[in-house]
Amino acid sequence: MIDFSLWDVVRNLLLAARWTVALSLIAFIGGGVVGLALLVLRLTGSRWAEAFVGAYVQVFQGTPLLMQLFLAYFGIALFGINVSPWTAASVALTLYTSAFLAEIWRGCVAAVPKGQWEAARSLALDFHEQLRHVILPQALRIAVPPTVGFLVQVVKGTALASVIGFVELTKAGTMITNATFRPFLVYGCVALLYFALCYPVSLYARGLEKKLNVAHR
Repeated sequence: MIDFSLWDVVRNLLLAARWTVALSLIAFIGGGVVGLALLVLRLTGSRWAEAFVGAYVQVFQGTPLLMQLFLAYFGIALFGINVSPWTAASVALTLYTSAFLAEIWRGCVAAVPKGQWEAARSLALDFHEQLRHVILPQALRIAVPPTVGFLVQVVKGTALASVIGFVELTKAGTMITNATFRPFLVYGCVALLYFALCYPVSLYARGLEKKLNVAHR
């Protein structure tokens, strides 16, 4: 057993927390880009596009994130391509996030009254102009609070990346616990750090929701 002071535990966990933050940002930004592309593809009205995006969303929403991480890490290796835990976690979390964001944003676009589409068409705007100038600005107001709120789920989801060897907050907590045999102290600190990461985001999402609802009245 290694004798770690409380500061040693906290310092090492803080160092690992930066990778939790980095992985969360990569998954959120990457998932946002892919999710927006899926949303636009779905809004084109094409039957094959609707089927493809629907299947994509169902696959990634209907399977555990843990399985997606395993497939990204071990599955790709079957084709002779070695991927690092960092790459596998980034890919799996980005795809997982994109499926949820695409569905969240689809609901937000659907909440825009159909009359807005008709009004945009009456101005002779093409599809992309309708989206850019009329629909998306209104949908954005609705989408911001749930999108920011989903970021909390992404941050917590990064904990699963520890199962493929990615050293983030949870993995670091396990490694320190194995060295110190003080699981209550270490995992208590891990839980507090997750709370410190997620609670401000939840408060921000709640504040945005109130602000945008007030502005919308």
